[in-house]
Amino acid sequence: MQRDLHAMSATEYDLVVVGGGITGASVAWDAALRGLKVALLEKDDFAHATTAGSSKLVHGGLRYLVNGELKLVRESLRERRLWENNAPHMVHPLPFVLPTYGWGMSGPIVMSIGLALYDLLSFDRNWLSDDDKKLPGFKRLSKGKALDLVPSLPREGLTGAMVYYDCQMFAPERLCLECIEGAVEYGADAANYAEVTGFDSEAAMGNGVRITGVEVTDRLTGAAHTIKGKLVVNASGPWADKLMGFADDTPARRLIRSKGIHIITRALTGKNALAIKSKIGGHFFVIPWRGHTIIGTTDTVFEDEPDKAGVTEKDIADFLHVVNDGLPGLNLKRADVLHFYVGLRPLVDTTPQVADGEEGKKDSYNASRAAEVYDHAPEEEIEGLVSAIGGKWTTSRHLAEQVVDLALKKLGKTAKCETHCTPVYGGEIGRLKSFVARAKKRHAHLPGDVVENLVAFYGSRIDEVLATASERQGESEELLRRLGPNVAEIGAQVVHAVRHEMALHLADVVFRRTGLGTLGHPGPDVIARAAELMRRELGWDETATAREIAETTRAFDTQSASEAAA
Repeated sequence: MQRDLHAMSATEYDLVVVGGGITGASVAWDAALRGLKVALLEKDDFAHATTAGSSKLVHGGLRYLVNGELKLVRESLRERRLWENNAPHMVHPLPFVLPTYGWGMSGPIVMSIGLALYDLLSFDRNWLSDDDKKLPGFKRLSKGKALDLVPSLPREGLTGAMVYYDCQMFAPERLCLECIEGAVEYGADAANYAEVTGFDSEAAMGNGVRITGVEVTDRLTGAAHTIKGKLVVNASGPWADKLMGFADDTPARRLIRSKGIHIITRALTGKNALAIKSKIGGHFFVIPWRGHTIIGTTDTVFEDEPDKAGVTEKDIADFLHVVNDGLPGLNLKRADVLHFYVGLRPLVDTTPQVADGEEGKKDSYNASRAAEVYDHAPEEEIEGLVSAIGGKWTTSRHLAEQVVDLALKKLGKTAKCETHCTPVYGGEIGRLKSFVARAKKRHAHLPGDVVENLVAFYGSRIDEVLATASERQGESEELLRRLGPNVAEIGAQVVHAVRHEMALHLADVVFRRTGLGTLGHPGPDVIARAAELMRRELGWDETATAREIAETTRAFDTQSASEAAA
């Protein structure tokens, strides 16, 4: 996967996709599989924002049942199964403990009815090729067994618990990248750090315009490019309405941006996730992940520019207050927070406009997670522009299918979707347990945890990554060593990221090509080692290397009050 904006500007595409998160990645992958010529553009690094800032769940959305969104729940549960099948190294079953209280809406009878419906809607959940991936139906636990499993549960009114299953991603940013790599494998072109600054257009029939491409600024060189396409897809997530504004000062669709922060702590709950309701802050999840625990998420309307989203000390303190209200037995303190991150959910704004032009009060918690595919031609007379708005990680593949269906119709072409039955890049592994065992045997010269980590991140492409260590004479021994004594990542992963995965900054490698920084700061020596390997590949001088280290290290700090207010 190579970045070449100059060559892209000399090519005319069927589809120009703006946005390198999971929606844009899925659209590019689907369209490329159907034979369209595709360009994918991302203003930052791939998966840098909402896609990486998720709870890392692939789930049906149990609480959507309360809102009566049965169609969305069924769609999500079907897509959960497809992700399990097509990304077996990335998506895994996860048991959830749901405590019950009293005999009302939070009691065992109502919860049993809801979970029975949830299981019914996921009737196809075990249509899987790997038996280890199959999800049992829900079961009820007594109060005693619930407390044995989760001693930190509040005891007042506790009547027991339910155990049900959903799924979890090992690394959402890698899974997004694998969709992009799959698109590139089928002929798509992609570029990160390529910011769309406007549309290229021409007059159309009547009073309308036709979008014929996008204006792009290369954020590495400052060079300007025009990328031509018969159709432009706006898949820019929390920036979608900003992009619409380039075509129409008053776009027909508005967004609610919901800010969600997560904190990472030591392991708290063993192998079980918890779904907890706090009296002061709604529900949150406590999720085991990579030997640690993710707790999230908050859900508040964010009305500033999306680029300014960050995590402040106040955000963490407020969220810890909510967590300790819901699980007082944990008694978490700021020192228990090893890492944190933020994401902005782009929700379709259905808040009615009031008479004086001011908007009504927005509610991100109760807003639907359903997506919309919006053709700008019928209402706005803007031909050649389609926006994919809203949605959730789990249903991104299906959203992309709908986008590409519409694109083909507008282009006068036909081709069937194949992403529902096509493994992602790295997903052709069969039974995961057997694949890992064979990989360890084949690479017995490497520690077992290193091989397991490689499979988790690259799946069936593990040998391609390890082959990078031998691409240049004399590098193999160094690149097959760990980057530090307490990490499973090796030097070959850094070099592979630069040579073959379009990693251009140290943060790209630390946070999105590997898991080096996703559990917290891995240590100055590890960061320095990764920076040194990138320096050799990209020709950084001492100043540039120091700047990359400083910018990457800054990502482990909370946002100051002045930064949040700026």
